[in-house]
Amino acid sequence: MTTWLRFAADGKTGFGTLQGDTIAVNEGCMFAGATATGATVKLADVALEAPCAPSKIIALWNNFHELAAKLKVAEPAEPLYLLKATTSVSAPGSVVRRPASYEGKTVYEGELGIVIGTTLTNVSEAEAAAGIFGYTVVNDITAADILNRDPTFPQWARAKGIDGYGPFGPWIVTDFDPAAARVRTILNGQERQNYPLADMIFPPALLVSLLSKEMTLNPGDLIACGTSVGVGTMKEPTNTIEIEIAGIGTLVNTFVQ
Repeated sequence: MTTWLRFAADGKTGFGTLQGDTIAVNEGCMFAGATATGATVKLADVALEAPCAPSKIIALWNNFHELAAKLKVAEPAEPLYLLKATTSVSAPGSVVRRPASYEGKTVYEGELGIVIGTTLTNVSEAEAAAGIFGYTVVNDITAADILNRDPTFPQWARAKGIDGYGPFGPWIVTDFDPAAARVRTILNGQERQNYPLADMIFPPALLVSLLSKEMTLNPGDLIACGTSVGVGTMKEPTNTIEIEIAGIGTLVNTFVQ
């Protein structure tokens, strides 16, 4: 298992692997031929960036059996998804702000994120599994009142594409088994979500394979696997959201109304 991250220090962005509390700095491409430079920096001395720069973010809807049952909706026969703006990306630890143009409810959604490691087009499930670089933690923040405001058009992209509404990180972990892990979301010190990733309708390799049959997946692309029960509104003027997946880490962000 390797933990990859990106960081900012001395006005520059770098990347490397985490070893305890130290980052082994690398050069080249994280996804193809990264090479350790021999330099190291302390994790405490840098600011974490989003761990990759995806060319697209694919976000799943209705991908958990338990949530489908709670909502009393049919489980989908194929993945239901939207594209989330890359400008929604924000770094671990960053402050996310509700835009002045929007006064409605904003919702947290703790999710597993898949990071693609190689170009994938129309691949089998086995090829998809081999093409997954690693996994990360996602908060798929949603401006809930926008979503169905126009009765003629569900505004998924707009509701989820606001600047900053796509934090993920704090890093990417390889050789991780999602089937054995759970997602915990803690809002202002209180646990709100705690669900098993084994409950996915479309687990990672199958999901990546199916998506690749419709669009090419590029190295660094992020797939947010959807959320399950316990989604809720962030009501305080300032909210702290911690999303934990044991074996990966904890994504922490602040949301300000």
